[in-house]
Amino acid sequence: MNKQEYAEYIKKITPKSKIWSSLCRAFIVGGLICLLGEGLNALYHMWLPSYDQTQISALVSSTLIFFAAVLTGLGIYDKIGYFAGGGSIVPITGFSNSITSAAMEFRKEGIIFGTCANMFKIAGPVIVVGVAVAMLCGLGYFVVGLFL
Repeated sequence: MNKQEYAEYIKKITPKSKIWSSLCRAFIVGGLICLLGEGLNALYHMWLPSYDQTQISALVSSTLIFFAAVLTGLGIYDKIGYFAGGGSIVPITGFSNSITSAAMEFRKEGIIFGTCANMFKIAGPVIVVGVAVAMLCGLGYFVVGLFL
């Protein structure tokens, strides 16, 4: 089989991508997750008027993380992820889903040596990279500040 025949064979057996419908689903689901966050933000401002925006933002993030963890535990978030693709993993709920999923894989080994010990297999590298990038950004700001 030569290169041209192989290319035709691959083109024939490769399923057609439904990129526009995938993009629309990702946009809608990601937007709905963000809309939920904005709704929680407005509700917390009404219910907790003495809290400042930083406290409200932390509360909204914590609530979204909690909801995503519960939905992952119930097996619902995986269905949302299958439908939405990248629209469900980009917001903070996707991070919660990845941590919860990693922990749930080892629940048969027990709470301590299974779930708790393996929960940070995903979180650890993400946190390390986040701290490293934050340090590099801070160093960049510092260097730019020296010359301005």
